[in-house]
Amino acid sequence: MPTIIMSKPASKLEPAIKKKAYAFLEKLGDDDTTNGLHIEPIANSADARVRTGRVDDSYRAVLFRVPQEQSVVYVFHGIWAHDEAIEVAKKTILKLNPVNGIAEIITRPAAAPVEADFQLAESSTPTPLPFEAEPELPPATVRPRTEALPATQPWLASTGSALPLLVSLGLSRDVLVGELGIDETLADAALAAPGEDRLLTLLSGAVEWQGLVLLELAAGHSVAEVKEKFSLAPPDVQAEATEDERLLKGLQHPAAQITFAWIEDNEELRRVVEGGDFGAWRVFLHPEQRKYVSRTFNGPFRLSGGAGTGKTVVVLHRARHLAKANPSSRVLVTTFTVNLADQMRTDLARLDPDLRVAEHLGDVGVRISGIDALANAVLKRAGDDIAVDAETVLGVATSQVMGRTSNAAWQSAIDDAGGYLPETLRSDAFFAAEYVAVVLPNLIANRDAYFKVRRPGRGVALDRAKRAAVWDVIESYRAKARIDGTVDFPEAATLAAAYRRRVGATTGEYLADHVLVDEGQDLSPAHWQLLRALVAEGPNDLFIAEDSHQRIYGHRLVLSAYGIKIVGRSQRLTLNYRTTAQNLGWAVRVLEGAQFMDLEDGAEQSSDYRSARSGPAPRQYPCTDLSGELDKAAALVKAWLDGGVAPETIAILVRDTVQRDRVVAGLGERVVTVRGVDRGGIKVGQPVVMTMHRAKGTEFSRVLLFGVSEGSIPGSMREQNYSSDAATDALLRERSLLYVAATRARDELAISWSGTASEFLGGDPSED
Repeated sequence: MPTIIMSKPASKLEPAIKKKAYAFLEKLGDDDTTNGLHIEPIANSADARVRTGRVDDSYRAVLFRVPQEQSVVYVFHGIWAHDEAIEVAKKTILKLNPVNGIAEIITRPAAAPVEADFQLAESSTPTPLPFEAEPELPPATVRPRTEALPATQPWLASTGSALPLLVSLGLSRDVLVGELGIDETLADAALAAPGEDRLLTLLSGAVEWQGLVLLELAAGHSVAEVKEKFSLAPPDVQAEATEDERLLKGLQHPAAQITFAWIEDNEELRRVVEGGDFGAWRVFLHPEQRKYVSRTFNGPFRLSGGAGTGKTVVVLHRARHLAKANPSSRVLVTTFTVNLADQMRTDLARLDPDLRVAEHLGDVGVRISGIDALANAVLKRAGDDIAVDAETVLGVATSQVMGRTSNAAWQSAIDDAGGYLPETLRSDAFFAAEYVAVVLPNLIANRDAYFKVRRPGRGVALDRAKRAAVWDVIESYRAKARIDGTVDFPEAATLAAAYRRRVGATTGEYLADHVLVDEGQDLSPAHWQLLRALVAEGPNDLFIAEDSHQRIYGHRLVLSAYGIKIVGRSQRLTLNYRTTAQNLGWAVRVLEGAQFMDLEDGAEQSSDYRSARSGPAPRQYPCTDLSGELDKAAALVKAWLDGGVAPETIAILVRDTVQRDRVVAGLGERVVTVRGVDRGGIKVGQPVVMTMHRAKGTEFSRVLLFGVSEGSIPGSMREQNYSSDAATDALLRERSLLYVAATRARDELAISWSGTASEFLGGDPSED
């Protein structure tokens, strides 16, 4: 039976053609001599391996036939209308890079060279770089006239030199061509590129791995670092190997797997052909991502990276890899928000619908759960035995732990028992933070223990009298919860951690073999204690993906304080696959001037975030009042829709649910139908309006950030007034929230406000 290798298709397929493409490839994979396939060579073609095959009366597939021992391999290139397919086949070549042995598809120029004077990869239409997976949408044709923002990427800052960018970094033609294997004409054009815009234009049309290599070099990475990242060593093949054998080895090169994927079976084939946007990342991985999917780590590992760098992708692929490597293993995947956990569960099913799913915590297979649902599952499993741990954690032996305490409980406790509190400490926010950061992690069950406990990093000093007043409120809070038979979410996680820690120590029983965490920056101390207690210490125990720039919940913490020691097992992703360089540049500017610390207490950088995609500059819309801002939003959404943008790929992101409902109603009055989203997935047919918090984990083609006004974002800091440190941390979360919202935009980003703009915009730019 023939083997099929999929390349990222150089042609876009309509839904009806996708079904026919699958039928064609399925038959090809069964028997390439099947009647009706018409696998035929092309006269006068640039590559003798090229073939075309009949998809239907109007369309033909372009493939490359590579013989192997006792079988044959077909590399699928794309599907075009009949005559166009013939022309594509005549000038397209599958070849080996002579320097490093990577398999590449290039198109031989038919006549005059293109403007950049180098060979375009795939076709005259630039091929998306990894994970781009662009929706098949035409750009909007009606664009309101606005002031365009600068498009500079932070990683391509001016060097202060008049030399072209790559030359100013000390790169030469000999290095690019002779040492790295970059195409000669592409290397010449890249070395002559005066700045980022021209360079990005060149990269978008290059062979994918070559474009990414140049992007890494432009970001300031050394040649040695790039060679290691992409495995750019001379090819290791036997001297007697045939040309076809060398080519097949080149198709398996880590850098080639950015573009080429070996298909295992017909179901895999169907998912690739019909997978839509998700299909791109589920098949094609950057070499840097791929190594984190399959590598063995001797203990906890932390993978950090900015928004859109593919951390979630790596987590899901790694979960699949671990489950496949050991079918009897228990793989647990968790994250902070319910919505993101739901999306990851859906994506994993699309990645591999045959993967064994664990129905219950502790079962064999892969289980994806929100972190608080995970704590609930542990408490349910514990039953009445949890009373032992409740006495340790709460000071009272109770098994009533499945109900959840009201959000208003802290204020009620302050009102009832806070008579001796200083005014600055009469704050819900203070007590919630003190409880989560000090009381629960240290298992403080009585007043004496609270008087003795250290409180590093809390930012507000408490003498003995103040501690006594604070403990009065905590006792009141706990007493009322006992009467109601409830615990709050942090208490539930702490109880679950204490129970699993006790059971693990006495029986050696753990509920997971591997735990993978996404969006780890949002988890609390109790969450980390629970995760540490769910899996025994050892190889591949904890895999943590996080980005401190996206911390929009909770407070800063250091993993080592909770028994999770990374000890040098930490790496960082910096290449954004989702959004354009222009949108990323705007989002990163929101972070400027603030210091972010990661989960190992190291300074987090944003200056080296970069994108391989280019697009229009974000546009800003200052408005005098809410009515004018709604008018602007309605005009913009109509323009996008009139331009052919799929409605569900348009999002309006707002600060809170009150504003969300106001926008939905206001646009409805302007005859623009949109759907407010809280829980659940995105449905086809309407633009959506959601809060910036809810938007985490999503992406859209077009995004409008609505209401980025003074007083809206950052929100009120009144609850943080008990400490300057608390206020500073809250401001960091507000910056992160706007950064997260901006990076939801793949192609176009717009920002509007009424009255005075948010301080995070760095001024009040006016409409042109």
